[in-house]
Amino acid sequence: MTATIPSSPATARRQFGADIRRRREDRDHTAADVAVVLGCSVSKVTRIETGQRSATPDDFDALMELFQVPDTERGHLEALFKRGRKRTSMWWDSYADVLSSRYVEFIRHEHEAAAIFDYQIVYIPSLLQTEDYARAVTGVGFAALGPDQIDSLVEVKMRRQRRIQHEAEPLRFSGVITQAALEFHVGGPAVQAAQLRHLRAAMAQPHVDLRVIPFAKGEEGTLTGAFNTFTNEGQKAPEAAFVEAVTGSVFIDDALGLRRLHRLSTYLADAALSVDLSLELIEQTERKLASE
Repeated sequence: MTATIPSSPATARRQFGADIRRRREDRDHTAADVAVVLGCSVSKVTRIETGQRSATPDDFDALMELFQVPDTERGHLEALFKRGRKRTSMWWDSYADVLSSRYVEFIRHEHEAAAIFDYQIVYIPSLLQTEDYARAVTGVGFAALGPDQIDSLVEVKMRRQRRIQHEAEPLRFSGVITQAALEFHVGGPAVQAAQLRHLRAAMAQPHVDLRVIPFAKGEEGTLTGAFNTFTNEGQKAPEAAFVEAVTGSVFIDDALGLRRLHRLSTYLADAALSVDLSLELIEQTERKLASE
């Protein structure tokens, strides 16, 4: 008798993950052992086993080979796997005409994360931007798009910010920016001044930790490009990351890459001013703008 495949993708993911965990434990493998085979982080393996995320097709093939799943059982697991990858409608689906597949992937990881680290050299982090600042940045970064498309991208950015504004379970935000991000007049002096005021208000929230690397630190604030890491509930290390490049952002979820970025985020935070001194520098920059 063929086992019934659940109609809910979430239920299918949980059933698939529970089966994989049972097979792993039966063979006395650790999650770390499986992570080596998949070339990913331990947290990713854990999330697959708990149904919090779906495996990729390459993950599925590797798992079937690792656990030597017979053909008589593989069919059911493959059906669970495919059902688990079906998505229910999400808020960003209505913006499909302006969102690239990589941006959608970024938003999905941000939506599922419990904590995020954001390092920016010349811009204020997206989750802390005002609407006017976001519009100025988007207008430059997507100059080939029309006004309506620019409006949609700004709406997406404002919608993303609801995660950090959520009263019950806000996204924990930590980030590092350079002093250059404070000094650039994005959108003009008035828009930049309003952005700095907004930044100080955001930093008053207990779940927001933003630090500034001053110009005096020199090379310590410019040793790498911008990047984001995402950490899920119950995890101490990032489960995924995006690194900005000239050709677009690069997705990273391999264990080695994530460890390097995690160490880099710690290094950058240590090189930055404390939160209090960062606030003082922001206030000084704001006063300088007002006097110009």
